[in-house]
Amino acid sequence: MEEPHHHEPVEPHRPRHEIRALHTATTVTVYQAYGPHIGRPAAREGRFPAAWKRDRMTWIKPSFLWMMYRCGWGEKEGQETVLAVEITQEGFAWALRNACLSHYVRGLHPDQGSWQRQLRRSPSRVQWDPERDLRLRPLPYRSLQLGLSGEAARRYADEWTVAITDVTPLAREIHALVRADELDAAAALLPEERPVPVDDALLAPLRA
Repeated sequence: MEEPHHHEPVEPHRPRHEIRALHTATTVTVYQAYGPHIGRPAAREGRFPAAWKRDRMTWIKPSFLWMMYRCGWGEKEGQETVLAVEITQEGFAWALRNACLSHYVRGLHPDQGSWQRQLRRSPSRVQWDPERDLRLRPLPYRSLQLGLSGEAARRYADEWTVAITDVTPLAREIHALVRADELDAAAALLPEERPVPVDDALLAPLRA
């Protein structure tokens, strides 16, 4: 008897640089992973604790699967607690408006020196990395990472954050289904990430 074939859910064609996220009319959900000493009190209180360093660069990721790639489904040391952080649309747009690409791009920046000056002035930075599928393999289109420092990091922690949820159990449930080759069931549990309406003029200088 022939064995049944298991197929990955088909990925639709997507623009190479597009911001996709779980979002509402007023909020955008991003993901981070921390050790339990940060993650658990953050989820419990709905805000980042005093131990969360507001003077450090912090990276937020709208893609759940890119976060899973980065934290190994919440199994990497120091990243065992996966957080879904709901922030205001206004804060997200502010971070993009005040961002610089994390690397120099010939033709996009006048020269390397001007890019470096912009980078030093910018409280946030943008990086585009290959999006991931359920098996965490790279896809042909990109996923946004947004680095926040200085004023952006402080605003993120103390002004923009609306809610923080521990989604580690969800990560483990999806991972277990992937390991069992139950890819349709795993895909059904993923957060519904849709294109975020962002002014194209805002994104134009941030496309690598």
